[in-house]
Amino acid sequence: MAIAIAIIACQSLQLPSKPSASTAVTIKLSGWGGSPVEQKLLRQVLQDFEAQHPTIKVKYEVISDQYMDVIKTRLVGEAAPDVFYLDALEAPFLMSQNVLEPLDAYITPKFDLVDFEDNLLNSFKYQNQIYGLPKDYSTLALFYNKKAFAAAGLSSPPATWDELRNYSKKLTGKINRYGFGEIPELARQAYKIKAFGGQLIDQNGYATFANEASLQGLELVVDQYQKDRSSAQKSDVGTNSGSEMFGQSKVAMVIEGNWAIPYLTETFPQLEFATAQLPTINNKKGTMVFTVAYVMNKQAQHKAEAWELISYLTGKEGMQKWTGTGFALPTRKSVAKNLGYDQDPLRSPLVAGVNYATPWQVGQYPSAIVNNFDNQFVSALLGQQPLKQAIARGQNDANQQIKAME
Repeated sequence: MAIAIAIIACQSLQLPSKPSASTAVTIKLSGWGGSPVEQKLLRQVLQDFEAQHPTIKVKYEVISDQYMDVIKTRLVGEAAPDVFYLDALEAPFLMSQNVLEPLDAYITPKFDLVDFEDNLLNSFKYQNQIYGLPKDYSTLALFYNKKAFAAAGLSSPPATWDELRNYSKKLTGKINRYGFGEIPELARQAYKIKAFGGQLIDQNGYATFANEASLQGLELVVDQYQKDRSSAQKSDVGTNSGSEMFGQSKVAMVIEGNWAIPYLTETFPQLEFATAQLPTINNKKGTMVFTVAYVMNKQAQHKAEAWELISYLTGKEGMQKWTGTGFALPTRKSVAKNLGYDQDPLRSPLVAGVNYATPWQVGQYPSAIVNNFDNQFVSALLGQQPLKQAIARGQNDANQQIKAME
């Protein structure tokens, strides 16, 4: 598929001239299915865009299953949408294939590019060009049960990982079955690897997560789970997510993103909880940041109009409408300030982490890296093999798969 995409990208395309004001142009926008609330809000923002741009119509399509596979297949078949969502995790591969339109030539001083958080914008840069503009983001924060803390005599959230482990022991078996809910996926562990100087991939995109520095961060997780017995995975307590574990009071603390706030407030209205920045590890602040951009198909027939849509959705007005309800955080600093999220009791820890967060991005072959790490780390967590052996096996398997895909 990568070769096919590259071949298609090399074909020169003759773009039609810009339509007259009396001609309505249809721009196709594709994304994955979010919550019904999210989809309704996006449709409202798109209606506002169309009202302000009467010569442009937007055909919004939700791809509910196998999103990236569908997009890649359509890119090969020259049937991809004009504008579509692109997760930061998947961005390096598509940016390297010359199938996305660089946006630098469209960006004017009025667009105020410097208003974007650098850590988010950088995830969509490749060879000094910008290929996407981030529409929203979330970092990770510590969610904690206020009643459980009070019952255990704890008055403030843990500031260090050692404190978190001590808190977990005190909280386990009280109001909650376990003190802490652990999500063992690489997407939640990468910042722990970085805390001791470890890296996920090298400059050539090969996995390097099995070095000694990386293992130090991962040992914290294994020790808490196996020795302290104060943490649990979602499967241990019969739930489907960290948010559900926490909402059902199976655990007193969990590390989650902004998406957990509306879920918890709506689904568990009696739950009294608070958030805090993640505890430091090895005296270093750390968290993850997840972001998604709008990108333009290089084969789009109406690029000027496609840019109008992207610039509205990621401009100050469109972004304020999109993120104003609080289920997503704005990638523009000015919008975040206008909405007061840096002062919001629940969201301010998430906003505070954006500058020092580790972006969720692991090179051009993320599935090989992520799947092999996740499989082997869970095996180590369950005591099926030693951590060092498991992670070395995951790294080796990942690199064999990458070599086969190159």
